[in-house]
Amino acid sequence: MSLNRVLRRGIAASAALTATAAACLLAPSSASAGAAAAELPPLHAGFDYQIGGAYTPPAGVEIVSRDRAAAPAPGLYNICYLNAFQAQPGAEGDWDPDLLLRDADGDVVYDGEWGEAVLDIRTADKRERIAAKVGGWIDGCADQGFQAVEPDNYDTFTRFPDLLTADQAMSYVALLSAHAHEQGLAAAQKNTPQLAGERERTGLDFAVAEECGAYDECGDYTSAFGDDVLVIEYTDSGLRKACSGWGERLSIVRRDVDVSPADSSGYVRRTC
Repeated sequence: MSLNRVLRRGIAASAALTATAAACLLAPSSASAGAAAAELPPLHAGFDYQIGGAYTPPAGVEIVSRDRAAAPAPGLYNICYLNAFQAQPGAEGDWDPDLLLRDADGDVVYDGEWGEAVLDIRTADKRERIAAKVGGWIDGCADQGFQAVEPDNYDTFTRFPDLLTADQAMSYVALLSAHAHEQGLAAAQKNTPQLAGERERTGLDFAVAEECGAYDECGDYTSAFGDDVLVIEYTDSGLRKACSGWGERLSIVRRDVDVSPADSSGYVRRTC
């Protein structure tokens, strides 16, 4: 717009060895332990999507997503929005030049719809460097009191298939979710229904899905995340479809495309 192993050595009595082996098999990884410690959004609760500008949440709202530059809404479950796969418009200079994706001619690649330079996640080294910067933003979200992070543009690879891959995107987002868990935050999968089934690899805890009603994709998310899915629709027809199919299970809101603040002329907000 960032394994927990139990090491066994020596030969002990068979009963002790059996108990140790069982404990090892049952011990969770540090990533899963971190995810378990992170608070997830309440299920089927009132939701508002405020990434275009913060305002007082309407009555009945329990979950709010806001840009990382905004303060969380007091007393609610707050999700911290991060543009994690692309640079904000005009923010190319905030990144090392080699971390911006470039085409065969050496020109920076842009997401034309939003005018955002794409980040280069093609190598492990670059993914780690980008994740270190975004990790600082995640730390800021935790310091402000957010309960979760929403790394946006996970699906950038689908728009530039000649340059980026799903495997690269998953490897990178796994770094972000692990760091979020270290900070006690849950991590959301943003869109990208085709990768919802990879949540064990990516460490993502719940989903934030744009227009899954309009595109008949809500089931792709619920098959992986159960009812831990927050839905944003941008048309009345999309809202009707989402509410008809999922209104008894999921948190659903209809917003204007610019997700405008409540005092803006283009502001739209409806629910089931």
